[in-house]
Amino acid sequence: MTITCFIRYEIDPFGKAAFEEYARNWGQAIPRCGADLIGYFAPHEGSATTAYAAYNIDSLAAYEAYRARLAADPAGKANYEFARREKFIHREDRMFLKLASGPHAKLVLP
Repeated sequence: MTITCFIRYEIDPFGKAAFEEYARNWGQAIPRCGADLIGYFAPHEGSATTAYAAYNIDSLAAYEAYRARLAADPAGKANYEFARREKFIHREDRMFLKLASGPHAKLVLP
């Protein structure tokens, strides 16, 4: 059963550009390390401090192995260091959910 990891970030309101760079960096490292990245989402309208990320992974056991690969990956290490050095992330909350509404019908355009 695939699960989806949702991450809610509280970011510095003046750190949006840094968060977007951080997100682009994960766009390469996360899939290479074994997770199916849905995407990173930066503030656009409304809150200037809330951002999200989501990716699919096969199980919590697969998640643990993926996290170890990500921490050892050169680009992963560099991105963790970038976030630590620049301090644009104030808080990060992670939760795992399973899809309850599928299978979905095909999209019908009006």
